[in-house]
Amino acid sequence: MAKDPQTPLDDELARQQDEADTQVELEPVEGELEDAVEQAEQGAEPVSDNPEAEVLAAKVEELEQALSDAKDQSLRAAAEAQNVRRRAEQETDKARKFALEKFVKELLPVVDSLEKALEAMGEDATEAHREGVSMTLKMQLDVLDKFGVEVVEPAGEPFDPQYHEAMAMVPNPELEPNTVMDVMQKGYLLNGRLVRPAMVVVSQAAE
Repeated sequence: MAKDPQTPLDDELARQQDEADTQVELEPVEGELEDAVEQAEQGAEPVSDNPEAEVLAAKVEELEQALSDAKDQSLRAAAEAQNVRRRAEQETDKARKFALEKFVKELLPVVDSLEKALEAMGEDATEAHREGVSMTLKMQLDVLDKFGVEVVEPAGEPFDPQYHEAMAMVPNPELEPNTVMDVMQKGYLLNGRLVRPAMVVVSQAAE
């Protein structure tokens, strides 16, 4: 049987039907695209359907954490090594500075004897004898000074228990209380450290 020829009205109806079908097919796709865009704007992570990628990402994160820990341990070890080296240098410097302490203590009585001998010389002592003792004493003091030994002779200074040893306290209205009146024996420092305190007489207020 022959197909009836289509009228212009039939063509228009067929075209409208095709557009409607196309619109129905596009609507779900457009909806999915809108959801994806909204998810991206909100920072949502797309759902991964690749387990291997997830495993690799976890492995990378684990390795990065291990690297960070290793760097931290390395920095700590380097800092500790530097501290140990600094302490060793300080101990070495300290040992070098004060290695002569015992020797200086043994030498001080010799200096004391020379000073007393020079003070005790009477008028009958020859000039050559006096000059010889004086030069010997000066040489001793120069050697001590060369190795960092300082003399503590605090006559007229305030009494300092860190460097002075009070042998007696004597009333003296002419001096402020706790002033060193007389030095019975000089004190000595080695590179700033007390080797022997000065033995002194200290003034006190008159009664």
